[in-house]
Amino acid sequence: MNNLVKAENLVRSFEFGETQIHALDGVDLSINEGEFVVILGPSGAGKTTLLNMIGGIDHPTTGNIIVDRINIKDLNTKQLNEYRKNQVGWVFQFFNIVDSLRAWENVGLALEFQGIKNRKEIKEKSYKILAKVGLEGKELRFPSQLSGGEQQRVAIARALVKNPKLIVADEPTGNLDFVTGQKIAELMQTLNRDEGSTFIVVSHDTSITRYADRIFHLKMGKIEKIIENPNSTENVTNLPEFKKVQE
Repeated sequence: MNNLVKAENLVRSFEFGETQIHALDGVDLSINEGEFVVILGPSGAGKTTLLNMIGGIDHPTTGNIIVDRINIKDLNTKQLNEYRKNQVGWVFQFFNIVDSLRAWENVGLALEFQGIKNRKEIKEKSYKILAKVGLEGKELRFPSQLSGGEQQRVAIARALVKNPKLIVADEPTGNLDFVTGQKIAELMQTLNRDEGSTFIVVSHDTSITRYADRIFHLKMGKIEKIIENPNSTENVTNLPEFKKVQE
C-alpha cells in the first residue's frame, strides 16, 4: 500500500501578545492511500489545524506536510490553488452548500472550479455522484427542501465529484443527530471502499471510530496514541472521549 500523506515534526504556532501557543507540537504521522483514518481528540487538541495543513488551507510554522510525494509548504500560490481544486475534497460540519442552488448545481460547483464549462457534462457527472450518495430523484431540490443528512450527502457528493485522491472531513457528523450521523459515517466508509479515495475524518465523536482503519488520538497538539485495527481492539474504550460519551 502506497503512502499518501506524511507529516514530519509538524509544528503550527500562533502568537497571542507575548505568548506563543502550539496548536500542533511536533506531529509525525503517515496515512496510506485508500485508508479511512479518524483523527480523534477533545476540543482544542489541534485536529482542525492538522486537517487544514493536509488540505492546503494553512501552512506549518516548521516541519513538513507531504501529500502524494509533494511537500505542501514548497508550493507557490498557483500550485497550492491547483492542489486544493484537484487533489482534495472537503466535507464540513455545517455543509457549506449554497442555499440558492439546487443539489446538482451545488455539486457542479466543484467541477466549475476545476475549469469545466460544459453544463451538460457538469450536470451528468453531478447526477451520477448524487445517485451514489443516495440522492437519486432529489437532484433538483434546494437545500431548504433537504434534511440535514441529505444536505451533508450533497456536500460529500461535491467533494467526490472531482475524483480527488484525498477527502478531508471536519466533524462531518457534528451537526447531525446520532442516527443520521451514523448513516453519514457508514456512507463515507462505503464510498471509501468503492471509490478508492483516502478519507481523513476529524471528530471528537468516538462512535465514528467503528468505521476507521486506524485512529490517531491527538491531544494538546501531539499524537498521543495510534490505534491499529480499531474494530478488533478495545483500546478505543480507554480513551477519555469514549468514557465521557458512555457517561
